[in-house]
Amino acid sequence: MAAVGFASPAAAQELVYEPVNPSFGGNPFNSSHLLAIANAQNDYERPSTASSSDDLDRFIRSLQGRLLSSLSSQVANAIFGEDAQDEGRIVFGDQVVEFVRTLDGIQLTVIDGDGTRTEILVPTLITQPIE
Repeated sequence: MAAVGFASPAAAQELVYEPVNPSFGGNPFNSSHLLAIANAQNDYERPSTASSSDDLDRFIRSLQGRLLSSLSSQVANAIFGEDAQDEGRIVFGDQVVEFVRTLDGIQLTVIDGDGTRTEILVPTLITQPIE
């Protein structure tokens, strides 16, 4: 008798998925609610707007970059240009660039205003004829 009581006919209906987010086809009335929740969870703070001192700093960095580029062009012309020299010294403000042409290559020494020395060895390119 217990088996007959549990053997009632089963009923089911079709399951339909409906997205919540209106961007994916959900109810358009959910958009303001979802936006309010997202703004409440957002802890991002926009960086402060650029001040005139930031613009001045950017200008100074740009000018310094152009001047250093000019210095590097002068050094390259002194070493590899039409009137190439075997050794030399170029002074730019408190920076000094010395170069010496050796058997192994070109030795560059950069001396900063605080006395820091950086040495760079540029190897000489040796070309051999193809046989």
